[in-house]
Amino acid sequence: MDIIYIIDILGTFAFALSGALVASKKEFDLFGVIILAFVTAVGGGMLRDILINAHPINWIGDLNYIKTIAIAVVFTFLFKSKIEPLRKTFFLFDTIGISVFTLLGLQKGLSYDLPSVVAIIMGMVSAVFGGVIRDVLTREVPLIFKKEIYASACLAGGLVYLVLKNFEVNENFSFIFSASVIILIRTLSVIYKLELPKIKDDLFKN
Repeated sequence: MDIIYIIDILGTFAFALSGALVASKKEFDLFGVIILAFVTAVGGGMLRDILINAHPINWIGDLNYIKTIAIAVVFTFLFKSKIEPLRKTFFLFDTIGISVFTLLGLQKGLSYDLPSVVAIIMGMVSAVFGGVIRDVLTREVPLIFKKEIYASACLAGGLVYLVLKNFEVNENFSFIFSASVIILIRTLSVIYKLELPKIKDDLFKN
C-alpha cells in the first residue's frame, strides 16, 4: 500500500465526515447521513468514471472506499461533538484530499488517452464535485461557486503536473510538487480571503 493510496483513503474519510456532519446539521435520518457521506466522498470520482466510461467505477472496484465511508458515518455518530471543533484539522485533510483526488483523476484521464485539457477537467471533477452534489442535495449554493479559490487551485495544480510531465520530470516528484501547489493556493486563498472576480455590473456601463 503506497503513500498516495493511504492519503486517498484519508481524504475519502475526511470528505465522508464532512458530508455526515452536514447531514446531521440538516437533521437527516441515518439513511440520509449515509447517502450524503457517500456522495461527498466518492461522488466526484464516480462522476468522472461515468463521463470517461471507466469501469469498474471507483468505489465498485475498491470496497475500501465503502468501508472508509461506513467508518466515517459511525465515527460521526459516536464523536460528533468532538469532531465539530476540529475544523482547522479537517480543513487540512480536505485540502490534502482535493490535491490528491485532482492528480489521481488527471492521471486516470490521461490513461484513457483524453486530451490534456479534458484530463485536467476530469481531475477537477474528481476533487470538487462530491461537494457540489452534497450542496445540491442539501439545497445550498455549492462552495465552489460563491467564495474562496477551490476548483481553480485544482486546475492550477493539474496544469503544473502536465508541464512537469511534458519535461519528463520524475513522476513522484511531479505528483508531490503539483499537490503542494494546490495545497498552497488553497491555503493562501483562505488565509488572505482571496476570491475570483464576480460579475457585479457591466464592465462598460456608463
